[in-house]
Amino acid sequence: MFSSLRIRNYRLFFIGQVVSNTGTWMQRIAQDWLVLSLTGSSAAVGITTALQFLPMLLFGLYGGVLVDRLPKRPALLVTQSAMALTGLALAALTLSGHVQVWHVYVAAFAVGLATVVDNPARQSFVSEMVGPEQLQNAVSLNSANFQSARLVGPAVAGLMITGVGTGWAFLANGLSFAAPIAGLLLMRARELHVVERAPRGKGQLREGLRYVAKRPELIWPIVLVGFIGTFGFNFPVWLSAYADHVFDSGAGAYSLFNTLMAVGSLVGALLAARRGTARLRVLIAAALAFGLLETVAALAPSYWLFALLMVPIGVFGLTVNVTANTAVQMGTDPAMRGRVMALFMMVFMGGTPLGAPVVGWITDTYGARVGFAAGGVVSAAAAAAIGLVLARVGGLRLSVGWHHGHPRVRFVPRERERLATAA
Repeated sequence: MFSSLRIRNYRLFFIGQVVSNTGTWMQRIAQDWLVLSLTGSSAAVGITTALQFLPMLLFGLYGGVLVDRLPKRPALLVTQSAMALTGLALAALTLSGHVQVWHVYVAAFAVGLATVVDNPARQSFVSEMVGPEQLQNAVSLNSANFQSARLVGPAVAGLMITGVGTGWAFLANGLSFAAPIAGLLLMRARELHVVERAPRGKGQLREGLRYVAKRPELIWPIVLVGFIGTFGFNFPVWLSAYADHVFDSGAGAYSLFNTLMAVGSLVGALLAARRGTARLRVLIAAALAFGLLETVAALAPSYWLFALLMVPIGVFGLTVNVTANTAVQMGTDPAMRGRVMALFMMVFMGGTPLGAPVVGWITDTYGARVGFAAGGVVSAAAAAAIGLVLARVGGLRLSVGWHHGHPRVRFVPRERERLATAA
């Protein structure tokens, strides 16, 4: 489960990310709380979130082109330092009493700009640290790391905000980047897997898109992640509606739903770390299960049944993310990896802000149950359709039959079917 941590460079990277991810989650909570306290407006909080995601939507693919040209470790040193300075600047403004809401907007946009390069650089740097044999394990552990921080960071931020104020949470986040920066500086360059960098040239963005379009084993997992990210991952919309309007349980229920989902996600990441390979059939099965579980949860009659269903939804949602991420990285030429992972992250992260207003409108108009069920149905339908496409591309055919008295549905190679008929 933890085999990639035997590699010294990855171990330094992992420890640094544990610390900075916790700080990042603290800043997210503190940032939203500060904007709300300055303006009293939920719309202003929404603008802050949108500004943080907007650069990835606008410039994500260009970030991938840059990452393929640049050495990954120095690029990460720059992006991590930039995010540290943003946290420290917000801390100084808040602690001195001079902070205004436009300062937070600028800081959120600046973090988003740094993420445009930081995200694909971190994703593609993992393979340089661990090599192809340990890539699935390392990607899974990165997800476990992120989910652990998602459990710890908001709790620590809540205590810090109520105890000493939001400024100290920003300061903690700014200082937390010392850990990944130190880890990057302490790495042994000779132990990294050498990757040929893409030369500077025209048309590299189009080249990256053409590269993905010609490879069904890349394009279809990215399309699937796009559907699920846009329509299936709108949990802030649904869970708040269930806590408020369906079960009348308030903020405590919303917190519990999110915590149980984070626990499921952490379990999903650790289970993915145990698997040695990222198979597309695992991706399709997990996506189908995720969509069906969302649909079942939408109809759950009781509070506790709904809450408990958050755990398996978290498990399968994270399995989709990790399996798709690893399959795409493993199937990509190292010189193209930055551009391909930028496209992957842009589709996955950029889809949610686009889908949220649509899903929010359905939820407001027809109720939380219909909104949640719609997200689940779209996710399951996308998984089934893309599974059939991948089976067709791979020369497989859907076989429905009986085995030891039980119905069995599976994909079989067309060649094997023809041989069986001839015999």
